[in-house]
Amino acid sequence: MSAGFLSVLSQAQRYVSDRARVGEPVIDATAGNGVDTLFLARLVGSNGKVFAFDVQAAALERTRARLSVAASAGDRIAPAELLLAGHEEMSALIPPEYHGRIAAVMFNLGYLPGAEKKLVTQPDTTLIALVAALLMLRSGGVLTIVIYPGHEGGDAEAEAVEHWAETIPPSIGQCVMYRFPQKIQSPYLIAIVKK
Repeated sequence: MSAGFLSVLSQAQRYVSDRARVGEPVIDATAGNGVDTLFLARLVGSNGKVFAFDVQAAALERTRARLSVAASAGDRIAPAELLLAGHEEMSALIPPEYHGRIAAVMFNLGYLPGAEKKLVTQPDTTLIALVAALLMLRSGGVLTIVIYPGHEGGDAEAEAVEHWAETIPPSIGQCVMYRFPQKIQSPYLIAIVKK
């Protein structure tokens, strides 16, 4: 038996595992090193579809390599479309036939681990992406947002995302926050289930 609670990243994956089904389309809004992309590709399987966004080519290369290793090992993973673009462009770049059918969208805000720490997600583009993601979800779909308040500018983005989540009408979605209050600068999670 585990001694503590799940990490925020593991809790985000648990929320998604509870909602997304094999064969469904999903989105990784911040591909980074490809951890969530691979998780989603395994979850929805070879009949599913993953769209993964990142503004850094290095991030998409790391993600591609992670997916390739899994596929070579025999994992039955979903095909992934890796998009070198900001997540705020998801509405324009994901084909219209997927709009309203997405089972899960995962955001992992902040910067790419192991890369330039000054290149971070920004509140204005993040909020555009969150609105788009909520619109693209199917009923019962889930949106997870892992927030990092501890880096420069992270607190402003955290405040903007929290305010956005607080203003979602209950008729649109149900929101929850998962946080360790003893570590105020540590990452935390906001999740939204669409009605």
